Amino acid sequence: MTSSLTAPHPSSTAARMSSTGLMMAVGSALAFSSSGPFMKPLLEAGWSVGAALLVRMAVAGLVLAPALVSALRAERSFLRRHWRIIVGFGLTGVAGCQIFYFSAMQRMPVAVALLIQYLAPVLLVLFAWARTRRAPSRLVVVGSIVAIGGLILVVDIAGAAFDLLGTLFALGAAICVGAYFLISERAGDDLPPLALASGGLFTGAALVGVLGLIGVLPLTAPAVSVELAGVSVPWFVPLLWVAAVATSVGYAFGVMAVPRIGSRLASFVGLSEVLFALGFAWLFLGETPAPVQFVGGALILVGVVLVRMDASSAGEPRGQAATVPVVPAP
Repeated sequence: MTSSLTAPHPSSTAARMSSTGLMMAVGSALAFSSSGPFMKPLLEAGWSVGAALLVRMAVAGLVLAPALVSALRAERSFLRRHWRIIVGFGLTGVAGCQIFYFSAMQRMPVAVALLIQYLAPVLLVLFAWARTRRAPSRLVVVGSIVAIGGLILVVDIAGAAFDLLGTLFALGAAICVGAYFLISERAGDDLPPLALASGGLFTGAALVGVLGLIGVLPLTAPAVSVELAGVSVPWFVPLLWVAAVATSVGYAFGVMAVPRIGSRLASFVGLSEVLFALGFAWLFLGETPAPVQFVGGALILVGVVLVRMDASSAGEPRGQAATVPVVPAP
């Protein structure tokens, strides 16, 4: 009798998990959003994309490595059982989305590349529709339209020219972002989220390193100084922030959030990364957002709230991990 009185109610436990997951998802978006404003002056000062990505992934992987080491010690067959999903996460959710995105940036305006990449939430809605044969609810459809409309206002794509190859690269980035959320949903007790993140980051770093060695991605890393918030700092300051803080915290919170709130809601919350990036660019680079971008930001938030209100999204748990894997087990 005593235990039944003191045991937490399932709905309250689910609500706490959902709230924690939402906070983690927002924290992940906030951490990721600082990467662009800190990397931009470094790239403009002569660092190549390949070199910046290699250091970013390798250092972030090392920061999260204790979780991977712990998983390896606890289970000798850990890599044998999970290497496919870890490698898949590294090739898509870590390296793929960044390589495709930066490739798109070189052929089209950054705003357009960003807009296409962040179509990932819509792709996940369509994927769930195709997988379950259940049409998304009206709330999800309206939320998707409102959020993407807000994203268009935030990134300001007026007058942008169309580039076929750049568009394909950006769509590749969107697919990889979708894979990031779907694979993250597989994390749990059997596959610790931080071990998945660390292994994926090491895989991504290895891929970038190989591409650098064969000349596909130049690895140029001059010892330069850059300006942040009007202050001149050595190259390693923004790079260490991006690698040791923005990337490691972003992936850590992200892979822990998705099993709690589901890939669909997490992907929509991820749109807030664009809003936070505007704030960091305003603070550190002096790039003041236009009024229409604030309107777009409000629409994104409305879209996220509408998706959050939907309690029957296929494959999207509320406050608990999915009971059916989204990606087939290896």
